[in-house]
Amino acid sequence: MTANRPTPRPGVLDIAAYVPGKSSAPGVAKVFKLSSNESPLGPSPKAIEAYRDIAGHLQDYPDGAATDLREAIGKAYGLDPARIVCGAGSDDLINLVARGYLADGDEAIYTTHGFLMYPIAILGAGAKPVVAAEKNFTADVDAILACVTPKTKMVFIANPNNPTGTYLPFDEIKRLHAGLPPSVLLVLDAAYAEYVRRNDYEAGIELVATSENVMMLRTFSKIHGLAALRLGWIYAPAHIVDALNRIRGPFNVNAPASAAGIAAMRDMAHVETSANFNAKWLPWLTEELTKLGLTVTPSVANFLLIHFPETPGKTAAEADAFLTKRGLVMRRVAAYHLPNALRMSVGSEEANHLVIAALKEFLGSKA
Repeated sequence: MTANRPTPRPGVLDIAAYVPGKSSAPGVAKVFKLSSNESPLGPSPKAIEAYRDIAGHLQDYPDGAATDLREAIGKAYGLDPARIVCGAGSDDLINLVARGYLADGDEAIYTTHGFLMYPIAILGAGAKPVVAAEKNFTADVDAILACVTPKTKMVFIANPNNPTGTYLPFDEIKRLHAGLPPSVLLVLDAAYAEYVRRNDYEAGIELVATSENVMMLRTFSKIHGLAALRLGWIYAPAHIVDALNRIRGPFNVNAPASAAGIAAMRDMAHVETSANFNAKWLPWLTEELTKLGLTVTPSVANFLLIHFPETPGKTAAEADAFLTKRGLVMRRVAAYHLPNALRMSVGSEEANHLVIAALKEFLGSKA
């Protein structure tokens, strides 16, 4: 940079910009987008109706406190609405937390295959990202604790993790928390919590309720099917909520998103239907992909991490190109240090069958 023009703060130009999963397949008439972990069932019809009903009031500012939305969330989960902060999706809230609690020279920890927004937010706040090694594509509590220094101010854990689909049992989360200094903020990102069907899993509500240095992130983008509206929320101790409310945008949740979110929270039957759909197709896909000779990381979310051989003609990059030509769009995850894997969202019944058939052809499998 030259001295005769504005320069960004140190560290900004070290950030690798986030690149979303591709959404198109040029020249293909029918495309199945399986690259962004979107709900194949879409949003609740009640959420769509609520969104449309706002159209006649677009001249009005939304409620800056998102009061009705926070109350709907609180009622659905048995939480105090005063301890909830809403925002424009988890990405917005991750940046908000980093801006509120990280300063130049601080350190924040995330894991090897953790969500790419974590290092972006950490660097954007002037802090240093510290990467803790994983074990079997899963966060390792001992490795995280070994990374803690006097400069550590925050730990990000996606649970379940994106893009691996793995998770830490609640006992391990509690062990991690117990090992952290009380001045370190533990951020539990539970974007995929509604899909998990394991008795040893807890999204973080209990730990937030009993701790001063834990917060939980949730989103409407996944099981609620409202990704286009950018809507998420935080549950945190009162002192953290107070700090975040001082720096968030005064109208950081738009009225149509809020209305749809309220309706979605009141339609738990739709959530259950979506969870049941995923519970049916996640193991089916895992089994069928394994039959083809591919390695699949065990997932509890609404997507699968599929590992391909390094054999020329069988690699992840070649599989991605092959699938894309057939309108089956998956997510390359090389940026997550997984150069020979693809992440596949659980899709519609049609999409799931088409993927298996296409990969069988690609691999020349006789399975």
